Amino acid sequence: MIVRPKPNWLRMLFVWRGSVLSKIMPQLIFTTMLSILVVIFHGELLNRKITLTAVPFSLVGVALAIFLGFRNSASYDRYWEARKLWGKLLIESRDAIRQYVSFGCSEPVVFAKALAAYVHAIRHQLRQSDPRPDLQRLLPEPVFQQVSGQRTPATHILMWLGKHLKAQRDAAELPALLAGVIDRSLTGLNEAHGGCERIASTPLPFTYSVILHRTVYLYCLLLPFGLLDSIGVMTPVMVCFVAYTFFAIEALGDEIEEPFGTMANDLALDAMSTAIEVSLREMVGERDLPPLIEPVDFVLT
Repeated sequence: MIVRPKPNWLRMLFVWRGSVLSKIMPQLIFTTMLSILVVIFHGELLNRKITLTAVPFSLVGVALAIFLGFRNSASYDRYWEARKLWGKLLIESRDAIRQYVSFGCSEPVVFAKALAAYVHAIRHQLRQSDPRPDLQRLLPEPVFQQVSGQRTPATHILMWLGKHLKAQRDAAELPALLAGVIDRSLTGLNEAHGGCERIASTPLPFTYSVILHRTVYLYCLLLPFGLLDSIGVMTPVMVCFVAYTFFAIEALGDEIEEPFGTMANDLALDAMSTAIEVSLREMVGERDLPPLIEPVDFVLT
């Protein structure tokens, strides 16, 4: 996730870090160079001129802009829903530990750390990384041994949290009514986890990407032939501008379509899971807390 103060209008024109320019630079250079070659050799190579009018580009451009807008809206919907689900993880975990601590249940630190381990396990599952270092430092050793070999450790941590609540209730340390209330918070955590899994396992139809990619590239590669007779030597400038717009919007849609990745514009899951851990452990009185993750070169992971 890009985290930086918004620069003034002039600096915004030259911002590099946080834009997708580095990602689209090769195809942008190629398209611009092709436009320059068209201007230089148009009508001289093989003694032929390839003449196109602006009419088909106007029609295709409108359709392409609508299609790009639809695809980016769909991608941003996935991104924003993913962010709301991680907000729900924070709210439900805070509610659970607040209720647990308020009624004086035993082992609040163990419960808080297990909730934090659950959040970290979701992050590792979504990013397909190794959860064992985080789980080992947060979970009791028997619980760590039980969940570390599972394909979805988060679900097994949640099951252990439910069993822990039952043990507290059976020991008369937790009223049955309150146990049900806390269990509803655990259900909310499970719903957020399931929502994240749904987004991660259901990408946008691949056909959308194929059609959009082909149309954008063919449009930009043919555009010089439609503009040359109208604007002459300014053709490469306008082609570069149009190509930057279309290539950048397509690249941004590709990034935010998968919000749980590690690209610059994806969600900062490392920072969010660490912030949730700090919040939960602070609520039970712990002071030896991990530092919050800070942006590096304006990128928060």
